Formats: sequence, structure tokens, C-alpha cells
Amino acid sequence: MKTVRLTTAQALVRFLDNQYVEFDGKENKFVKGIFGIFGHGCVLGIGQALEEYKGDLVFYQGKNEQGMAHAAIAYAKQKNRREIIACTSSIGPGALNMVTAAATATVNRIPLLLFPGDTFACRQPDPVLQQLENPASISITANDAFRPVSKYWDRIERPEQLMSAMLNAMKVLTDPAETGTVTICLPQDVQAEAYDYPVEFFDKRVHHIERRLPTKGEIERAVKLIKSKKNPLIICGGGVRYSEAANELRKFAERFNIPIAETQAGKGEIEWNHPLNLGGIGVTGTLAANKIAKEADLVIGIGTRFSDFTTTSKWAFQNPTVEFLSINVNGFDAIKLNAKYIIADARETLKILYEELVRIGYRSEYKNEIKEAKDEWNKEVDRLYSIELEEGLSQTRVLGEINKTIGEEAIIVGASGSLPGDLQRLWRASKQRTYHMEYGFSCMGYEVTGALGVKMAEPDKEVYALVGDGSYLMLHSELVTSIQEGLKINILLFDNSGFQCIRNLQNSQGIPTYGTEFRYRDKETGDLTGEYIPIDFAANARAYGAKTYTVKTIEELKKALESIKHDNVSTLVDIKVLPKTMTCGYESWWRVGVPEVAERESVIEACKKMKEEIEKARKF
Repeated sequence: MKTVRLTTAQALVRFLDNQYVEFDGKENKFVKGIFGIFGHGCVLGIGQALEEYKGDLVFYQGKNEQGMAHAAIAYAKQKNRREIIACTSSIGPGALNMVTAAATATVNRIPLLLFPGDTFACRQPDPVLQQLENPASISITANDAFRPVSKYWDRIERPEQLMSAMLNAMKVLTDPAETGTVTICLPQDVQAEAYDYPVEFFDKRVHHIERRLPTKGEIERAVKLIKSKKNPLIICGGGVRYSEAANELRKFAERFNIPIAETQAGKGEIEWNHPLNLGGIGVTGTLAANKIAKEADLVIGIGTRFSDFTTTSKWAFQNPTVEFLSINVNGFDAIKLNAKYIIADARETLKILYEELVRIGYRSEYKNEIKEAKDEWNKEVDRLYSIELEEGLSQTRVLGEINKTIGEEAIIVGASGSLPGDLQRLWRASKQRTYHMEYGFSCMGYEVTGALGVKMAEPDKEVYALVGDGSYLMLHSELVTSIQEGLKINILLFDNSGFQCIRNLQNSQGIPTYGTEFRYRDKETGDLTGEYIPIDFAANARAYGAKTYTVKTIEELKKALESIKHDNVSTLVDIKVLPKTMTCGYESWWRVGVPEVAERESVIEACKKMKEEIEKARKF
């Protein structure tokens, strides 16, 4: 067998450069490049390998390990999980900074490949700088923290282990059902050790992403269930996006007159003004979707995890005869809510179900309910988009102006705070893949870094990060990377002086505002109840080299939104919005832990109300 002598790191880089995926007959390179922040543990291993052996791989210099991993997640998501950027870091704190991103990817079913540096496998120099020693087991390192948040985890302690590890890694990364974070820990001595690798290990390898077809029995059971129901509702999840099933879903819904509600991951697959699209569902859903959901006798979930925000903590579906049908490639997700299930590709399943339901002449019994609900909600959105306040800008008014101005092809990115709720309810998406929301983990700090990843995936599109002041302060360092790479992103920063969505949650459960606003400490009380802290976010971004704008009126906002279209560098618009001007409610409920014992009567009443609503929710 012909071999080539390479270090573990060199072999890894060469292997990555030759990985491809094929989907529906289209073949493309799987690994675009590698994000890295070099330190001891990776610079003399992977760093040296990239310098000499990177081939077509592109190296990107991150500024924060969590940030660069979030950018890699956003890139893979925008590429419909068929292209990735790997990430490497030094040992210890550099590696652990990526744990949050690892969880974000796994929760959202997005492929993320991590190569954290690790301590010496030989242990001779122990304890090395940044080594975490565990007296119970010296084999445990900081990188063991990745185990619970990874779909596949391995540590390469001998150079030859790389081969089986990477084949297993690629299997998980290209699996439409079980993808997520893959963590390959690389001890710094092993990275530099040489081995005679078989040449065939570096041959071009094509990973085929197949569409799993439903079984005859699954289709028969589904048709029998649908046939027995009068008022079904479809929930469009992220699986519709990844299966590229939007056209089939639209055709299916139109033929059988079935309304569609959207999850955060599925939003935008069907245009907002389609007569059957009721918009977002659940805790942050629309009045239209939640009204129809309450009366539906069948809920058809397509590619959804049925999270608590989608089901309003299993409270949304109040019809006593309601049943559930789940179409999902992931069996773990398919069985939720005690659903009848089809474990198969969404697009292919919809095609087969369509033919079978046409054959039996099925059609729902909705009359004017869908149109009436949609018309009512459209009037409410128009109202929210037009709110004018003498004191300043309302968040919903600002969103309306942004939605109207940036253009149908522009991509928005969000993740945390009150904005995801307002966006799921109010944003009118006309084009597919223009609504990019990380709401499986709702990870603060994703927005700016995610916008960079989206821009890397679609450099010809205008990309807008919609981010609150709290999340911006958490993590925005990859703004510098966007400027370094000449990849223009636009940051629309909503400054409402704190974590106002959490303040709303406190207040809604009878608890006064506490620790959720950015205020000075009051010298008399000792609490954080002084004046608001004035923060000039525009000055911050300007220091990095971004073009900036500060907005306090609608006219200033309009001018800024038009101006940034013509800027050729990353921008930040510092938008001063009034607290408590976001949306809420619309016949939804969310289960949170309300104290059973408190001195405030308002808290006791909230707990009583919570228990009453729990009785209306499904138990599993």
C-alpha cells in the first residue's frame, strides 16, 4: 500500500480539502475553510499544516472563539447544511469558549466541526499552561466539556486514530437527521507527530446525502388519519428549508385548503402574503396562527422539533379531538406530542401524500376562517408598524420601516431578546432564505457573528443583523473580522437600555423590575435603580472602522437605511428605542417557574394563574 509521511495535523488538513457532498445530483466541496485563533496547542500543529498544506481551504482569523464558531454555524445554515467552515483553537480557555457555540449547533441541527487543542497525550510536561487537572482522572481535560453538547466526540491520542475519527466525523456532519457539533480534540504533541498514512485516505471522498423515503405503512396510516379530520393545520419547520420542500408544501396546502403556521426555522419558506400562510405560531406567534391552532383537530408538523415556543408549552392545541402527525427525518423529533409519524424526507413525503389524498378526494372543511384570521392579523401588523409616540421610537414602528426599506432580497439575522418574538410575528418575508433566525438556543451574541457567516455564504446579498443592546455587548468582535475580510454587514442595534424582554417577563408574573436594565447603582439604596447608562454604540463600532449612524427619529432612520445601502464597509445603526414597545400576547401562554411563596400578592396570583393554565396543557 502506498503511503505518505505526514504529521497528524498535516494529514487532517489534506483530508479536509478532499471532502465533497452530493445532494440531488449536485456535488460541491464540503469544507470551505477553517476559522482559527492560534495559540499553543494549535499554532505549531494545525497552524503549520495550514501554512503548507491547505490546498483550496481558506483560513479565516477569528477574534473570539465563540464568535468564529457562531459564524461557522450561520455559514452552514445559510448553505442548507451542505458546506461548512471548521474551527480550531488553543487548549483551555480558547477551547472552552467554543462550548456555547457547540451547543447552539447541536440544538439547531447544524453541522459544526471543532478542533480544540488539547494537553499533551504523553503527559511528560504536565501540568502545562492552561491545563485543567482533575485528580479523579488525569485523562480528563477541559475538552471533556464538549461531550454533552457534541453529536460526535473523539480525542486523537495516536496519529493513526485520525483516520477512523474523521470518517466517523464526516458521517455525522453529513447526516440530515443526526447532524450537529463534531468535536475532535487534538493533543498538541500528537498534532506534530508523523505517521505513514495510506494515500487512499486522501482520495476525493463524496458523501451522499440521500432523501429517505416513507414506508407504505407510514403513508397508509397518515392518509387514514388526515382523512378523518376536518380542520388540519400545518406547522412549517426548519426541515422544510433543509429538504427544499417549499414548493411541494405550497402545492399541498393549496390543493387541500390547509393553513400553514411557521416556526422560527421555517419562517420565510412560504411568502408572507400567501393566502394560507398565517405566520408564526406559538409563544411569539401571530393571533391568526394561534386562533386556528386552538381549534385545529389535526396538527401536521413538518420538520419541527415541537419546542415549547412552538406549542406554547403544549398548551396551544385546545380541541379535545386534536391529534398530531409528524413528518421528520429525525426519529427523536418525530415521536414528540405522541404523534403518528413518518420518519422520512419532507419533500418526498409531501409528494406521495399529495397523490394519495388527491386519489381519495380529500379537502379540509375550512370556509372563511383562514381568510378572516389572516385579514385581522394583517390589520394588526399595519397598526403596529405605524405607531408613533411623542416620547421616541417604538420597536414595532422601527421594524416596519426596516421591513419596507431594505428590500426583498436582503437577509436579516437574529437570535435573542425581544426581537425574535417581534420578527416572528411582524416580519414580512417574501423570499426564501432571507429570514435567518437562531432560536433553538436563542444564544445572545449570535447576531453579529451570524451575520458575518451569512455574508460569507452569500457575499452578493445585503445582510442585516438585528440585535439588542444586551446581545451586542455580549459578543460583537467578529465585526472586526468582517472589516478585515471586506465583507460588509449591517448591524441594526436596538438600544432600549437593558434586557427588556426579561423585564417584561418579570412584570408579567407580578415581579417588579430587578436587575434587567442598564442603570447606575443608586448610592442611597445600593440597588441598580439609578439613571440609565448612556452608551454610544456608534462610537464603539466607529473605533473598529465601521460606518455608523445614530438614530432617534423615524426620519433619521429612513435616511440611515437608505445611506447604508451605498456604503462599502460594515455599518452600525444605533437606534434608540423606547423600553416596553415590543409585542406580546396574542392568545399564547408560556410555562415559566413562578414562585409558590412570596410576600407580593401579585406573585402569588401569577403562580395561581400559572397552575390553572398548566391544567389545560398536554402532559407529554
